[in-house]
Amino acid sequence: MPKEADHLEGGGDKESKEERAQDASEETASSRVRANTPSPHRGNTPQASPPRFVSVEELMETAERVTNMALAHEIMVNQAFQVKPAELPEGSLERRVKEIMHKAFWDCLETQLKEEPPSYGHAIKLLAEIKETLLSFLLLGHGPQRSRIEEVLDLPLIQQQAENGTLDIGRLSQFIVGMMGSLCAPCRDEDINKLKEITDIVPLLKAIFSVLDLMKVDMANFALSSIRPHLMQQSVEYERNKFQEFLEKQPNALDYTEKWLEDTVKCLREAEVDGSSAASCEPPSLLPLNVHNHAYLRLLKWDHASDPFPETVLMDQVRFQEMQQEADRLVLLSSVLLIVYTTTGEAISGLPGLMDTLKNTVNAMLADMYTPSFSAQEALATIGEKLCVELSQCLSQHGYSPFSAERKSILKGQISATVRPDNTVRKLMDSRVQTYLLASLESSQHKTPPPLPGGLAPVSRELKELAVHFSRLVNFNKLVFSPFYQKILQKILTAGESPGTEM
Repeated sequence: MPKEADHLEGGGDKESKEERAQDASEETASSRVRANTPSPHRGNTPQASPPRFVSVEELMETAERVTNMALAHEIMVNQAFQVKPAELPEGSLERRVKEIMHKAFWDCLETQLKEEPPSYGHAIKLLAEIKETLLSFLLLGHGPQRSRIEEVLDLPLIQQQAENGTLDIGRLSQFIVGMMGSLCAPCRDEDINKLKEITDIVPLLKAIFSVLDLMKVDMANFALSSIRPHLMQQSVEYERNKFQEFLEKQPNALDYTEKWLEDTVKCLREAEVDGSSAASCEPPSLLPLNVHNHAYLRLLKWDHASDPFPETVLMDQVRFQEMQQEADRLVLLSSVLLIVYTTTGEAISGLPGLMDTLKNTVNAMLADMYTPSFSAQEALATIGEKLCVELSQCLSQHGYSPFSAERKSILKGQISATVRPDNTVRKLMDSRVQTYLLASLESSQHKTPPPLPGGLAPVSRELKELAVHFSRLVNFNKLVFSPFYQKILQKILTAGESPGTEM
């Protein structure tokens, strides 16, 4: 895109790249920035700091810090993160203004080139911008290409040729297209071929700038993929420092995190008391590492509608919510399959392909489990009907007695009953899924996956993928925020032994 048009829009190429990168994370970060958040209600506990008035400048500065931190975090934890071209909404005022300004610019260029003699002022500025962009794509091993670009796009020489009436814009444009073809990613080959078919100068230059914009995005994504393996330590320090700056501006910015850890310790202490008599010192389950693993596990049971999410995991709230939904789906799926095999008995055990068939049927019915129009009661009733049909066909094919009406009724009733969270089978499978995820956190440092609990074999692949995703996110969060967590736990764990520092 030509710089003249960019300035008419109100931003240069540097701003455009920043907007592209920030668009991917602002929806999940900046919209949830909570400046000067009040402390949660905890009886008569005073706030971490007295409320104070803040200026608009301070709020903007804080929001910018959090947005930058969210962007760095997104690059590290989202392996599929990519910079995308900025696109203004269809029919928006900004888009209409942009289109009008660009049309005016290109119309002006076409008029200048049709003058007698042609005026090359704007055209030379475009060639200078194209040259700068091409040079920015070059790497250390591109010495010959650099020399060739400098030789052909020699701006003083081009200016002299324009003054003497010997400038051949068409020849230069074809050189530019050829150089773009040698530097672009394979996915742009089709775009380059289309450029070669354009003969008119103004449409060709316009198309060249469009493809160069795409190549800039490709280069940014290539740079991200190249440096991501080397960014871990720098990213941890960067996020930690940025959060410290945010904490200095908002001293009560760890209130919800503190409550999250306090509630976890309270739950563990109650479990210890229920399981055995109270000890004189903290039991092993209240070591900082164990407290933290249980705290993260509680995020997969979070009431997002009513409970504020802890500040230190706020940037990943959407990810934790998606993992929570996936865990719930696997619990329901494994519950239905366990009921089928328990109710039907040995007749179907070991039949090749049957488990996959039943699993695919249930999966299809639970695909929209978290959409507003989904009815769990109706879905489970339909699942019961479909599974009875498939089981009857399978039993007949293998010479077994068909399902009786009574057995069908029992099976459908047990499947429909799993709609209740307190259903015995559903609670059992939920407990086993939670146990496996907790064991995955505990074993992640040793790189040895935990054994799979009984009844979860049909969903083993999905559960292992969830555990890997969960453990990776948790371990990165621990690296970033361990100093903050240590201080909080030192205040909470006051009884018995001094808490360790392992997080």
